[in-house]
Amino acid sequence: MAQNVLDTLKERGFVKQITFEEDLYKLLGSEKVPFYVGFDPTADSLHVGHFLVLMAMAHMQRAGHKPICLIGGGTAFVGDPSGRSDMRSMMTKDTIRHNVECFKKQISKFIDFSDDKAIMVDNGDWLLNLNFVEFMRDIGVYFSVNRMITFECFKKRMEKGLTFLEFSYMLMQSYDFLMLYQKYGCKLELGGDDQWANMLGGADLIRRKEQQDAFAMTFTLLTKSDGTKMGKTAGGAVWLSAEKTSPYDFYQYWRNVDDADVEKCLKLLTFMPIDEINELCQFKDERINKAKERLAFEVTKIVHNEEEAIKAQNAAKAAFGGGNGSDMIAMELTKEQVSVRVTELLVTANITKSIGEGRRLIEGGAVSIDEEKITDVNATVPQSAIEKGEFILHKGKKVHQKILVL
Repeated sequence: MAQNVLDTLKERGFVKQITFEEDLYKLLGSEKVPFYVGFDPTADSLHVGHFLVLMAMAHMQRAGHKPICLIGGGTAFVGDPSGRSDMRSMMTKDTIRHNVECFKKQISKFIDFSDDKAIMVDNGDWLLNLNFVEFMRDIGVYFSVNRMITFECFKKRMEKGLTFLEFSYMLMQSYDFLMLYQKYGCKLELGGDDQWANMLGGADLIRRKEQQDAFAMTFTLLTKSDGTKMGKTAGGAVWLSAEKTSPYDFYQYWRNVDDADVEKCLKLLTFMPIDEINELCQFKDERINKAKERLAFEVTKIVHNEEEAIKAQNAAKAAFGGGNGSDMIAMELTKEQVSVRVTELLVTANITKSIGEGRRLIEGGAVSIDEEKITDVNATVPQSAIEKGEFILHKGKKVHQKILVL
């Protein structure tokens, strides 16, 4: 008999909180359950935080359950106050419409929508034409303000000021669950743990208004071992869009995760069997690098495709393991940008964070351009390299950046 998907999700480290866990376990083990996840289109691409939830949805679908992807074309006009200390900026209808289309394309990479195996809906279809008085009479009557202000998502904002617009977000998200229950028999809402309060509201609304079972399950947020959010870089968020985060940069992000986070990421963000992951992560010395390479490859393959993953892997090996540069991802710079001191170029090429760091590397004999070692901290890029139109900037034996001169 196939494993209950709740066991799979727990084994891989997804599950944080569940309502009526025993009843939900029986339900998931006995029938195909329609479930939903909401995505508010606040940007034109999903990011790494969404990736974890999409993987959980994929596991649910593989176990025979039916995903409903709810795009927040309506709730995006309000903005979710959860986890925020300020109010979201308002978006125009055109921006929201554009973002919705981008989300639909990306989600289709993870979820199989063929033959009605999953559906995608937009809550703008029912939220944007609501009659306010009717909505408050039908839905608002089930919500206690006293209870709502005890939730963390509202408590944090009470000190700075919480608008009624944002306060109403919980009612709207709860109404989404009710509409999906009535239209598609949806019985379960999934989401990140920062959504717990909103999700409780929806499950409770169905139980009280419809007198039927409804469940909520949250997932652990994708964090590093030190507790900070994963998916942030010096350049901003790690996006699932190739235009916003290149497959190479995406690969490199996962290749460089902390040793302590590799096993967790392999379990949450790949479909690799648990036994294989455990075997790969049993070593805590330099052999953990093999696990990191596998993580980077698998995740890039899922988010982009196998061809891009192979290209990124080859480029990384060329850049960090020497090589002749043919597989390297080149950085394109103008003649003006490279006609500078080597210490400045090191910063431009993202090899060092400061000119001072570059000076120290040069003094230590760790910098060279092509085969020429740079020994003077005030040296400029050799004219011969600029005229050739391309060269490789080396830092030590492991970091190599190809530069194309435009």
